Amino acid sequence: MAPARENVSLFFKLYCLTVMTLVAAAYTIALRYTRTTAEGLYFSTTAVCITEVIKLLISVGLLAKETGSLGRFKASLSENVLGSPKELLKLSVPSLVYAVQNNMAFLALSNLDAAVYQVTYQLKIPCTALCTVLMLNRSLSKLQWISVFMLCGGVTLVQWKPAHATKVVVAQNPLLGFGAIAIAVLCSGFAGVYFEKVLKSSDTSLWVRNIQMYLSGIAVTLAGTYLSDGAEIKEKGFFYGYTYYVWFVIFLASVGGLYTSVVVKYTDNIMKGFSAAAAIVLSTVASVILFGLQITLSFTLGALLVCVSIYLYGLPRQDTTSIQQETTSKERIIGV
Repeated sequence: MAPARENVSLFFKLYCLTVMTLVAAAYTIALRYTRTTAEGLYFSTTAVCITEVIKLLISVGLLAKETGSLGRFKASLSENVLGSPKELLKLSVPSLVYAVQNNMAFLALSNLDAAVYQVTYQLKIPCTALCTVLMLNRSLSKLQWISVFMLCGGVTLVQWKPAHATKVVVAQNPLLGFGAIAIAVLCSGFAGVYFEKVLKSSDTSLWVRNIQMYLSGIAVTLAGTYLSDGAEIKEKGFFYGYTYYVWFVIFLASVGGLYTSVVVKYTDNIMKGFSAAAAIVLSTVASVILFGLQITLSFTLGALLVCVSIYLYGLPRQDTTSIQQETTSKERIIGV
């Protein structure tokens, strides 16, 4: 029974990571498209806010399915959401940080090509690794640390001579885009590990935790929307510039956010980051086709270095516990 359970668990993890990779690539390309080709540019803050609402509704539906009956569903909401203001306050921390991160992603993809963004955004992995060590008291193997530094080197190569897209005609500021990514990776590292710590510190349902976080997220993003674009929204409307592509971006962001929660719950946060790095290849191919991205040697070498670092990180750590126990028992036998 144990091997069967292990295989199901492994299959489920691989399934989640694969879907997350595909969603990450599609989200990046679609968002880039809407920020560089749309005639009436929509307000990115409203898109972030709507994403939080959709994620909340999906989480409520999944909690209802998990509880199995209307009575248990109401009791769960009453106990864990309405009756737990401290927990809501606790989850407002990652809500605020994720709101900043999501808005920075829109700003970055307005100024950087999707493939360059995908590679550079993997700087969240070293940030996540550092937060994991400091906040969760975990240790990384030497090989994992080497892979992290290799990844940083790969990102540096990509940014050394950034690839240019010939089919994008809107004005861009690469320095502003890189600054936005820098803020986003700091937010991603901290918020991801903080949320992982909250999830794994209790047996509270994942969907309850999501509801707590998304409720805070809606309040935070709604406030940010009107502080940032309030005057223009009153003039043009909340859904100004929205097209089918914008709604597709919002859908992908919603699905990606939920899969992130599942991956954090059942694997670990750093592995989540490395799985996202696999989306680089897909993003690069799509960027060449859609945006006329001109691949440079430094970009190719940098992306290759990032992919190698993914492989190195994924290598299993040697379990020395059983070896030590075996050695100890042998020594005892010899002593006798």
